[in-house]
Amino acid sequence: MDKKTPLYDCHVACGGKIVSFAGYLLPVQYSGIIEEHMAVRCKAGLFDVSHMGEVMISGPDALMNINRLFTNDFTNMTDGRVRYSPMCNEEGGVVDDLIVYRMAAEKYLVVVNASNREKDVNWMKSHLIGDVKLEDISDSVAQIALQGPGSKDILLRLSAEENIPPKYYTFFENRDVAGVKCLVSQTGYTGEHGYELYCSPDDAVQLWNALLEAGSTKGLLPCGLGSRDTLRLEAAMPLYGHEITDEITPLETGLNFAIKMAKEDFIGKAAIAKKGEPKIARVGLKATGRGIMREHNEVYIGDEKIGETTSGTHCPYMKGAYAMAIVNKENSAMGTQVEVDVRGRRVSAEIVPLPFYKRA
Repeated sequence: MDKKTPLYDCHVACGGKIVSFAGYLLPVQYSGIIEEHMAVRCKAGLFDVSHMGEVMISGPDALMNINRLFTNDFTNMTDGRVRYSPMCNEEGGVVDDLIVYRMAAEKYLVVVNASNREKDVNWMKSHLIGDVKLEDISDSVAQIALQGPGSKDILLRLSAEENIPPKYYTFFENRDVAGVKCLVSQTGYTGEHGYELYCSPDDAVQLWNALLEAGSTKGLLPCGLGSRDTLRLEAAMPLYGHEITDEITPLETGLNFAIKMAKEDFIGKAAIAKKGEPKIARVGLKATGRGIMREHNEVYIGDEKIGETTSGTHCPYMKGAYAMAIVNKENSAMGTQVEVDVRGRRVSAEIVPLPFYKRA
């Protein structure tokens, strides 16, 4: 049976269209995906992301384990910083991609994808070594994302300036927002300026309502899963099960910045090194013909299949149909003209730079 987040009744009250997602009942949209998407790009949007998984890794050997489990390097990370990383299997494929918060020298918060929570926890537990403790704290954490250019002004109506992290991928712990104790993080999954706030499930409704009220004159809209997906695609942010899979290595999907091959070791490093230079690449596609590309559409040059789309949709802000695809490296040059098979009909497209949208 699907779970409800602490904000379920708020979604129903706001007219959210509820669907089943990753084992939870969540709103796919309220006023409409395009309207919510544009609110985040131009003003602000509010998302319930309490379905995400949170794992605490602590102890004298916490750092050693994190460096071994994840492909990024956390050696020089300082308190209050956030870092993105894939987590690989022994073959170099991706178990999941996640966000790591350094709370202290021996204490790290790891945020994992909702659909992978159980798998990730079991994977990490089975590969821990030394003096380290792993605790799945997901059920004791609610998470709300406030995203968009107006997000800081809204937050300032509810909290002091010193409670708001000034830099991207930084956070403050135990800060007061609308009378609620929160971890406030300048992070997000929309490609827009914004924040993610972690609090007790008991305080989630109070925080949600306070944020909605504070943003009521700033164009803030409650947003659902639909616009969350169109926003992340427009910003070319990879999604597990689409651009990231258990078979594709992080190098093959363009996550080189988060793969530190120079560090001593991590699970999957040997397999990635053995594969050598990637023979495939993640690219952006812009439809130049009529049609909307979706996931698992075959990509062609003439009669030769060169790859397959991983995500695709109409991008509201960019006013066009876009997709990400994994294609043969030799066919991945910018400007390459291709055709995408959309339900048996060829749609012409062009390989364009990623991300499609990048905020000024």
